[in-house]
Amino acid sequence: MLSNFLFKLLPTVNCDVAEPWQLSFQDGASPSFEGIVDLHDQIMFYLVIIVIGVSWMLGIIIVKFNTAKNPIVYKYFTHGTVIELIWTVTPAFVLVAIAFPSFRLLYLMDEVIDPAITVKAVGSQWFWSYEYSDYISDSGEPIAFDSFMVPEADLEEGQFRLLEVDNRVVLPVDTHVRFILTGSDVIHSFAVPALGLKLDAIPGRLNQTSTFINREGLFYGQCSEICGVNHGFMPIVIEAVSLEKYMAWLNEQLS
Repeated sequence: MLSNFLFKLLPTVNCDVAEPWQLSFQDGASPSFEGIVDLHDQIMFYLVIIVIGVSWMLGIIIVKFNTAKNPIVYKYFTHGTVIELIWTVTPAFVLVAIAFPSFRLLYLMDEVIDPAITVKAVGSQWFWSYEYSDYISDSGEPIAFDSFMVPEADLEEGQFRLLEVDNRVVLPVDTHVRFILTGSDVIHSFAVPALGLKLDAIPGRLNQTSTFINREGLFYGQCSEICGVNHGFMPIVIEAVSLEKYMAWLNEQLS
């Protein structure tokens, strides 16, 4: 009880950026990513049980049924139709049990539900271009900008090396957002782990995905398709803000 009380008093620190030697997931900020983590945890639980069970059986066989203890081998100990059927059919049922929740999550993530905002993202060597085509300025042009990585020499205190950009993608929380992706030269991949986003940007083709950000913060990502010599230098930064701050940002951009 005391630990829970103290935990509520302390500020929450979310892991929204990759860390050196990181083994765990980043903290989720969208329903799709929470579904990915839940599916991973459920499958991992049963995989651990299977690994322990199979290892125990192999250990028993090695210890109790080696040639020193069993110089004479009974033929049905090495060739048995029933046991071969069991160890063939059982993994098939396990794979089917894993497939149902996996396909369910996959189809839910692919569904785009009546987006309120559409952002076009174009991957180029080696930067990202963004366009908010829902908003048109007085000159008839949409909000559009390029996003380049900030060089190490220009980083300010608190910014992350190889991850900070000069122009962030600003989005409101609790809003259905659609991303339309393509590439201008070679195949790129738009990936933001904390939001459960990862989709290829292919030249001559439009791919779409959606997200629903449920908390404010800075979410970092990178191109996840080897696209050339500077592949590791085209990061993605999404800044999730309140609706009021988003409207103020829009007014600033349109003016």
